[in-house]
Amino acid sequence: MKQLQNLRGRPVLVTGHTGFKGAWLSLWLQRLGAQVFGFSNQGHPNDAVYRGLGPCFNAEAFDDVADFAALQCAVQRFEPELIFHLAAQSLVQTGYQQPFQTFSTNVTGTLNLLEAAQRHPAVKAVVVVTTDKCYRNQGHSHAFAEDDALGGTDPYSAGKACAALITASYRDLATQRTTPLLIAEARAGNVIGGGDFSAYRLVPDMVRALQNQKPIGLRNPSHIRPWQHCLDPLYGYLLLGSRLVNGDTHAADAWNFGPAPESCVSVQTLVDQWLVQWGSGSFAVIGQQQGQGKEAQVLQLDSQKATRLLAWHPTWNLQAAVHHTANWYRNPHNLTVRVRCDRDIDAFEAELNRNPSAS
Repeated sequence: MKQLQNLRGRPVLVTGHTGFKGAWLSLWLQRLGAQVFGFSNQGHPNDAVYRGLGPCFNAEAFDDVADFAALQCAVQRFEPELIFHLAAQSLVQTGYQQPFQTFSTNVTGTLNLLEAAQRHPAVKAVVVVTTDKCYRNQGHSHAFAEDDALGGTDPYSAGKACAALITASYRDLATQRTTPLLIAEARAGNVIGGGDFSAYRLVPDMVRALQNQKPIGLRNPSHIRPWQHCLDPLYGYLLLGSRLVNGDTHAADAWNFGPAPESCVSVQTLVDQWLVQWGSGSFAVIGQQQGQGKEAQVLQLDSQKATRLLAWHPTWNLQAAVHHTANWYRNPHNLTVRVRCDRDIDAFEAELNRNPSAS
């Protein structure tokens, strides 16, 4: 992992470190030799990976990213050189149910993080993680590129579009700072991977149904999403952070980290592959349930910019992503969470080393 060697020994803050992607990222940073600090709400509803990691953090703080004073205090205490901002309310359906909390966390939280980073001279770089849903989606079969229009009608998508605009504004403001501060934004697709137990997400819903020997209930089997294993975009975030702390001003921009086009498939196609890997089970179409908000029919990402300028490529195709994810949950050898996560990162890094052109 020569591309990431400069992260060794650096103080790195991960907001949302107790969440699904935040915990995986924190583990990977620790393996790379970084000093890892965390900031998150206590009792994250999707903290299964975090709880199973064991000692992984140099220090942690637990508070709300919407509380500027608490977040600024953590930045002053940890003095990170690099910040990965993942703290978010990350579910579209929860956004419909809790719009104020969603905007508060995703918009005000991002604003607070960027202001706290700008005020502290130790911070050299920030990677703000948003989503593929920050684009203005009019239902066309169009792979979104970074210069496409931002927007969204549901609270989650609208909030993430606002966060992207705030990030771009602070990126420009940072050029006025006495010490350099480089700010980037990362947009990923529908990530899967071991340890996600969220509501309203396909893989956790499948796992719960199959473990209870019930059919998987599909709301929107024809909806198309850019499916990818969480390690693929996380590797992109790490590459981006590494470039930023090295002072690469060209990396201070917005970046898509999505899967290859052939991994943008329908919900039913993913379920069919999952059942093959799981070895049993069935599904039933239940349709959209009463009280649930609308979701986009098609979502696809164009990641050619990251391929061209960051030398990042998707490493695991859909079959590999499903295989590793299903195996993590089935856990045939009764391994601990930490061992299962380490094994997946080992396998991912081995694939990178076998195929350096895809990294």
